[in-house]
Amino acid sequence: MNPRHARVLLVGFGVTAAVDLVSLVCGFTPGHLVAKPLLMPLLALFVVAGGGPRLLVAALLFGWGGDTFLLSDADSAFLAGMASFAAGHVCYLVLFRKTARARGGWLVGAYGVAVVATVALLWPGLPAELRVPVAGYSLLLTAMAYEATRLGLVAGLGGALFMVSDTLIATGVADWPQLPRPDFWIMLTYVAAQYLLARGVLGALGARPAPAAAYGEMRSTTP
Repeated sequence: MNPRHARVLLVGFGVTAAVDLVSLVCGFTPGHLVAKPLLMPLLALFVVAGGGPRLLVAALLFGWGGDTFLLSDADSAFLAGMASFAAGHVCYLVLFRKTARARGGWLVGAYGVAVVATVALLWPGLPAELRVPVAGYSLLLTAMAYEATRLGLVAGLGGALFMVSDTLIATGVADWPQLPRPDFWIMLTYVAAQYLLARGVLGALGARPAPAAAYGEMRSTTP
């Protein structure tokens, strides 16, 4: 791990996120088109510099693919972007199951109700060809968000914000009334979600106790 490189990359990620968000608020499309595709590669490089797991890097890079596809308004690009994000969620799920330290069984019901209610409310407004893909993606996203809670508060908040961000996108597709500058709120919650997920994973790995075998070896060498 190179702390200096990691710090520079994190600052770069923060500055790029600020440029993107300010561009969205000001309606400066070129700024958004330049900044958005840089966000996840910078965060992925930060994870690499911090010695993070490959699955986390892969999840972020699939997020970059989704970000890039969603720069287009075409339905095919929307589906491709959703597929790329779905692949990222699969990476997160596998990683979380390897890393999780706690159980949050009571949250299963809460997340289950949330996804069923959201899909049911959005269903009538979604284009017919997007209903099943959106429903399937929502189930995968919710599973990822729930598993993130088992890593702790930081990752759990990241998973919840990812659900908020994607729900905002889905309400736009379903032609629901939108907040002013909806793209700003989508990106704000999304960038925060990915950052918190990355931080949560790195924190959980750093806090994991030494394996029992290693502990036994330490004990045997202790006078």
